[in-house]
Amino acid sequence: MGGLVIELSTVIQELRTELSTAITNGAGEELRFELGPIELEVSVAITKEGGGGAKVRFWVVDADAHGKVAGATTQRIKLQLEPKLAATGSRPEVSGHAVSGER
Repeated sequence: MGGLVIELSTVIQELRTELSTAITNGAGEELRFELGPIELEVSVAITKEGGGGAKVRFWVVDADAHGKVAGATTQRIKLQLEPKLAATGSRPEVSGHAVSGER
């Protein structure tokens, strides 16, 4: 596949890592934010691997590669994630410092 592509599961894992860091950094802060629903909208290339155990894979593609990924169908999908803490089932609270270029 051409352009920048990454597996959807990796994108979600990286999001989980960033949120875990924000939760850890927020511990002990006076001002904290309850983390609500997260909407994640991405362009994905959908491929199917052949063989007896055929598997469909979702690859997140950057805007420049959208529609140019050889041998794959590209679609835009929107996921709504509801973050919960495993230990309590409650919504996490986060805090952190702004990073340059962050929105």
